[in-house]
Amino acid sequence: MAHAQKQQSAGAVQSVDRAVSVLEILARDGEAGVTEIATELEVHKSTAFRLLGVLEQHGLVAQAKDRGKYYLGAGVLRLAGAAAVRLDISQEGVPICREVADELGETVNLAVLDEDAAVNIMQARGTASVAAQNWLGRRTPLHATSSGKVLLAHLPPAARESLLARPLPRFTERTVTDAETLRAELDRVVERGHGVTVEELEPGLAAVAAPVRAHDGEVIAAISVSGPVYRLNRDRLTEVARRMVAAGTELSRRMGYGF
Repeated sequence: MAHAQKQQSAGAVQSVDRAVSVLEILARDGEAGVTEIATELEVHKSTAFRLLGVLEQHGLVAQAKDRGKYYLGAGVLRLAGAAAVRLDISQEGVPICREVADELGETVNLAVLDEDAAVNIMQARGTASVAAQNWLGRRTPLHATSSGKVLLAHLPPAARESLLARPLPRFTERTVTDAETLRAELDRVVERGHGVTVEELEPGLAAVAAPVRAHDGEVIAAISVSGPVYRLNRDRLTEVARRMVAAGTELSRRMGYGF
């Protein structure tokens, strides 16, 4: 059984490797037929055809029906565009995150949506947060983080409802796990322009986040500040929220929004 599973796993890896090779061939040559691809991969034509069929189903390759040649599909542009946006926003976000972290003395993160979670792609630590934990690269729940609430609040209605239909795990006694209550809060996030969490992910942790928009106005990220509740108390959260909205506005401007 173990031997069979190992063989199956090796076959899957080989298929992925061959599929990547197909994309590289098409990127290099512009277009190629099944025979050409099979020859370069040193596989039977049926194998090459099967690989191309799977890639075509996902929009990664397309076929010129009149010539039978394959070329890179629009799906590749979609993936490249998503990668470019993440790269651009993380680069543009560096000076802003550092400036806010220095000013507030707390940890500042830049997060993007990754399916059903918020992922921190950039982090800057302030002078008061030397011992703070590292959030970089972490997938954090949408319903229990300030960045997650901002990203969730600005999703298209159907996508938002799909995520709200799932069970909402409880992390602390203050985590919002009722979908109706969360819906009302998400509406307030859109209305006031920022999201707040106080001890919803971890006891003693508070955070504020604001949206970051692309050139077309779509919310593509959230910029947040987090710290202990004894420093980010309710009185200070109002002031911090204004600063994060300003930071989100500035980063949105750098991403082309408002021109």
